[in-house]
Amino acid sequence: MSNLFLMPKYIFTGKNALNKASDSIKLLGNKALIITDDIMVKLGSVENVTNLLDRINVKYSIYHEVNGEPTDAMVNSGIERYKSENCDFLIALGGGSPIDTMKAIGAMITNPGTINDYLGKIIEKQTPPLVAIPTTAGTGSEATQFTIITDTKRDIKMLLKGPNLIPTIAVVDPVFTMTSPKGVTSATGLDALTHAIESYTSRLAQPMSEIFSVSAVKKIFDNLLKAYNNGSNVEARTEMSIAALQAGIAFNNSSVTIVHGMSRPIGALFHVPHGLSNAMLLTSCLKFALKDAADKFCDLAKAVDMYKDGMSDMEAGQEFINKVEKLCSDLHVQTLEEFGVDKTKFFDNLDKMAEDALDSGSPQNTIRKVNKEDIINIYKGLWK
Repeated sequence: MSNLFLMPKYIFTGKNALNKASDSIKLLGNKALIITDDIMVKLGSVENVTNLLDRINVKYSIYHEVNGEPTDAMVNSGIERYKSENCDFLIALGGGSPIDTMKAIGAMITNPGTINDYLGKIIEKQTPPLVAIPTTAGTGSEATQFTIITDTKRDIKMLLKGPNLIPTIAVVDPVFTMTSPKGVTSATGLDALTHAIESYTSRLAQPMSEIFSVSAVKKIFDNLLKAYNNGSNVEARTEMSIAALQAGIAFNNSSVTIVHGMSRPIGALFHVPHGLSNAMLLTSCLKFALKDAADKFCDLAKAVDMYKDGMSDMEAGQEFINKVEKLCSDLHVQTLEEFGVDKTKFFDNLDKMAEDALDSGSPQNTIRKVNKEDIINIYKGLWK
């Protein structure tokens, strides 16, 4: 069986990665639209980027309205800014939201219609050059062909995809993650862990993606709690940045499975941040997936030293899931109730959420077959 493996054209990692990328960025165009949020402006992170652009004589305009998970309205506003400012390439600085917004803006600069027309469709025409500078260690969006945008009229999260959405340049500099608060560190780190596990246990996993998946799982278990407990731990932040990148590369080529499929409707209807909704679902979904993928989970148990001689694949896989559950507990992952989700409204929307999850296509990548009833039962189980 043959496989295609995709990743960004240029990846710059480590301390001072942004400066290292300057020559490559200079070649992309004359004026950049910088897509970011108010926090990045206040922290001075945007100034780091604009100072570099000034040094290499690249003009720019700053669009800092991506304050929350990306919506079609944010995308449309960004498109207007890009055109009115005569920009010719894009830079995103932030977590997954600015990077996903950048991809969607880029897609609609060169493709017809509106972003709402592309649910589940391939972005066929090449975008302007895209530069992704993540400030969290989690989404992996800097390395993927996917973007998730909320359709505000239909209350759904649209998954858009295509190789043309892979950033031209990914700049993974841990300095930008040092100011990430504990809650964000936890949620985004568990998002990366979800990517790593799902990409390894996906029907679409391939030998190249598995290498990145396993390495990411090991790095996350070794470093996430350290970064959470001490945000100034440079080594832990660096390792988590690399792990998130690796997990992004992995699921870019093997896709995600049931966790992400079920997570998106929770985010769309109840505005739970993406990483947190993944974390809420993670252990329940892994327990479901274990039945028909015990050998894969056993591999992961071996990778994190949870396998003991004489264990069956199922026993080892369960030990791995127990380790995931312990990490979620140590990171104080909120429940739906603690986040403030209305239980009655949640149960009233079970059918819609299950249908939306299946419509995304992600649950079908799970090795164990998934149906609507399975998804509803997992949703119900989130309420103890």
